[in-house]
Amino acid sequence: MDTLSRLTLLTLPDIAALALLALSYWGIGWRIEHPGRRPSVTVLMAEYRREWMRGFVERDPRIFDAQIVASLRQGTSFLASTCLLAVGGVLALIGNVEPLQGVAEGLGGDTLPALLWQIKLVPVALLLTHAFLKFVWAQRVFGYCSVMMAAVPNDPADPRAMPRAMQAAELNIRAAWNFNRGLRAMYFALGAVVWLLGPWALMAATLAVLWLVWSREFASVPRAVLLGEG
Repeated sequence: MDTLSRLTLLTLPDIAALALLALSYWGIGWRIEHPGRRPSVTVLMAEYRREWMRGFVERDPRIFDAQIVASLRQGTSFLASTCLLAVGGVLALIGNVEPLQGVAEGLGGDTLPALLWQIKLVPVALLLTHAFLKFVWAQRVFGYCSVMMAAVPNDPADPRAMPRAMQAAELNIRAAWNFNRGLRAMYFALGAVVWLLGPWALMAATLAVLWLVWSREFASVPRAVLLGEG
């Protein structure tokens, strides 16, 4: 079966649901990182990370800061490993969709071609792979941040201290943004799984994930606390 024949297996609602998934993922990511007058949690945290590095210059000893970075790297490593396992599971399911067909038949659903089941799992695999790559890069950049922090002179009066601390802050921010991108990809991957129930279910799941991500960035209690309103 050629590519055109494969695409004919998708209905117009299927294509619309996929377009909604892609636009929602891209749109909310852009909005979070370019929020305008209403800052997102991600943008607010970036300023606190800079403030952290300003305090880091004056702090002695700096064991506490090293522990924080180690904790951030540990969380990133855990999610990267989780994504890798999930990608393997999805690829295994793509290679053998009989369990999905059996479940569908058991629930009284329509019998769909095996290829269509495989196509519906592709967005999940792609989003999880994207999340894995973002987590791996975040882990690496957190490592760069650790090295830059170690290069900050112990003497706060040293002219190299504050500039290097600010460089460490920017690396920390970049790592955190990639970490957040990985999390968003995981959220939307979970929503994409619902496509197995049909295009309308995928649309509903995408909108639910979109609302979840938006509310956590723009209407959550942690955001209010960061703004001093909680």
